[in-house]
Amino acid sequence: MSTKLLIHPQTTPLRGTITVPGDKSISHRAVMLAAVAEGVSVIRRWLPAGDTLATLGAVRALGVQIEIDKKSPTAWDLQIEGRGLHGLRPSDKPLDLRNAGTGIRLLAGLLAGQRFPVTLDGSEQLRKRPMRRIAEPLRLMGAQIDTTDGRAPLHITPAALHGIHYEMPVASAQVKSAVLLAGLYATGETAVYQPGPARDHTERMLAAMGVEVVTAGEWVRLRRLEIGDWRLKPLDLTVPSDTSSAAFPLVAAAIVPHSQITIENVGLNETRTGILEWLRAMGANFTVSNERVTGGEPAADLTVRFDELHSTAVHGESVVRGIDELPIWAVAASQAAGSSTVRDAAELRVKEVDRIGVLAGELRKLGVKLTEYPDGFTVHGPVRPCGAAVDSHDDHRLGMSLAVAGLVATGDTLVHDAACVADSFPGFVETMQALGANMQWVE
Repeated sequence: MSTKLLIHPQTTPLRGTITVPGDKSISHRAVMLAAVAEGVSVIRRWLPAGDTLATLGAVRALGVQIEIDKKSPTAWDLQIEGRGLHGLRPSDKPLDLRNAGTGIRLLAGLLAGQRFPVTLDGSEQLRKRPMRRIAEPLRLMGAQIDTTDGRAPLHITPAALHGIHYEMPVASAQVKSAVLLAGLYATGETAVYQPGPARDHTERMLAAMGVEVVTAGEWVRLRRLEIGDWRLKPLDLTVPSDTSSAAFPLVAAAIVPHSQITIENVGLNETRTGILEWLRAMGANFTVSNERVTGGEPAADLTVRFDELHSTAVHGESVVRGIDELPIWAVAASQAAGSSTVRDAAELRVKEVDRIGVLAGELRKLGVKLTEYPDGFTVHGPVRPCGAAVDSHDDHRLGMSLAVAGLVATGDTLVHDAACVADSFPGFVETMQALGANMQWVE
């Protein structure tokens, strides 16, 4: 497969109805929790992306049997034979989570209470990402976790866990989830205080599997059984389309003149809809229809039409509800009248790459004007990008954002190192081509 993506200026509107791949966050969690359920879980439209496949491989290495029906290149149906909370088997080698930050952090919580040692590792990129944020609360629960200067590989040895009441310094779904998953193995009550909104997929899924999870105010509590262990019921879940993946064609249609597209079955969990609120505040024209609930997760069809955009400001608690979408939001902001600013987003500095610094650098190559801050940036628009050679820096969201920017550029845009888009959105180019987007893989 080529690693270069060529985008020509878009001279025709984007049109059509598409379905984007299943939600990555839900796909990670479904495989992990199904592995420790009692019975066979059925998971439909599971996302076979680079990150989720790493989690799948790790779970299989722990002795879990998984049957796969490859319905399409971007949607698999899985049958997972759960082994119960204490039925996982030790792996004879470290578990390789590749680039999956969610995978390694959540598995650390799930494996902290196992009766065997395990090592979690990954790519050089993953080894640069901070792991103290999950290691420290897990150690407070009694977990024995050794890191490498606060980073992977993580070496976990068997330990008896006890519940804690942990106040997160910054809202984080990964930290919250790691603590709650470890809480399945802990004596006493496990509770997590979240100072702002964070994704609640773990709580929803645990509740669907019969675990008593109570959210009251800013506290999320996992009740401990008085006798015995939790026995998780198997899952029966259809994974909704990933809100983060939907953001790319959504923004493309919002900025390419005269476009109108519909994206089906998009997850609308309120902890994930920051990008929709920001786009609406900018004047984006989209409607929500056919609302439904699947596996406890709300979903609907989104129809977006091109319209003139104006500047807005993103800050405070809304940032965490769209942290992964800020690169593509920056592309939308480049086409909006005025200066659009995001602050309180320092978390972007410790993603796959420093997404603030790298995003600013690559968009400047396209002629986009940005002012960079330690915790965010300002995009000064509107400006028509000029075609240029840019680089994803092996960051899937940055690669797709640059490709969308190329659609409204004055000349050709070449995105180097673009194969990483499959980490979260396999079939991205083909999906965009189905809408008429003028992009293609090149040698």
